[in-house]
Amino acid sequence: MSLTISRHKTSRGEVTIATITNASGASVVLSNIGAGILAINVPDADGNLRDVVLGYDDIESYFGDGPCMGKTPGRYANRIARGRFSLEGREYRLDCNCGPNHLHGGNGGFHNLIWDAERVNDSSMCFTLRSADGDEGYPGNLHAEATYEWTDGNELLIGYRATADAPTPVNLTNHTYFNLHGTDRGSGRDHILRLAASRWIPTDDSLAPTGEMAPVEGTPMDFTSPKRVGRDIDADFEALRFGKGYDHCWVFDNPDPHSVAARLESPLSRIAVEISTDQPGAQVYTGNWLTGSPLGKGGRELHDYDAVAIECQGLPDAPNQPNFPDQIVRPGQIYRRTIKFKFIICQ
Repeated sequence: MSLTISRHKTSRGEVTIATITNASGASVVLSNIGAGILAINVPDADGNLRDVVLGYDDIESYFGDGPCMGKTPGRYANRIARGRFSLEGREYRLDCNCGPNHLHGGNGGFHNLIWDAERVNDSSMCFTLRSADGDEGYPGNLHAEATYEWTDGNELLIGYRATADAPTPVNLTNHTYFNLHGTDRGSGRDHILRLAASRWIPTDDSLAPTGEMAPVEGTPMDFTSPKRVGRDIDADFEALRFGKGYDHCWVFDNPDPHSVAARLESPLSRIAVEISTDQPGAQVYTGNWLTGSPLGKGGRELHDYDAVAIECQGLPDAPNQPNFPDQIVRPGQIYRRTIKFKFIICQ
């Protein structure tokens, strides 16, 4: 296992890029812009390394990009409806940066900031960020950590930790876009997806949750058995019309870091990623608005549905939804969440 670090000057300050390579030559490339993933290079069925996540060649493109490419959104990933929530008798107002809603912590969210970067050992990096009281409208001073560990078994282990000196909503995830065919070919529609989730969260036409958890059975939202992502994406179904495809949260039946909550595979490369987590759900986003993004790797134009993001997280708008699991971190509490991406070859 080896870890190399390079530093680059940007318009926002110095950026750290870390490459971790395991014994077989597979690697992950990380950046302290939004504590993000820039590349994951793993072998396909023929033994050839393929980069299986979208990204940009120009490091500046990671600042302020719409897709939140590979990064850690926060303080609260996903949507908070109408940019407001009440906590302990006080209403807080946030920037509505996605129609009438607050998304991914706002335009100044964690994904657009340079985190502190520290090498832990030859296989691991830790990124830390301090978010001040009032940052993007959120209460309390928050200390956040995102730790990445790459293994010889082609597993990427992500650990999140946060503490605060006042009650505040916290929801951290990774926003990587997977194209397991290889980032220069194919479409996310061609991938096969399975979710260990028998319920999903309906939304209004702005994609803010209604508060319901609905059964997936008999709907295009059913991925309890492996299904091609594009099979039902154009179905005449209200939720898919609202999102122009899949951009919805599924509720895991048994969130457990030791079981597979989601599996995405490419029939072309035969690479699959198995995802395990203790997060209660995952937002599955099929890149419905990627067209017009900054140029991708190799100068390639990105197009809608080029990839699939599986964002394991707390449920969207939980601060306003009493039936959803609590996402408030209080003084003396430690927020801890884990996500594991395990890359394998389909048999």
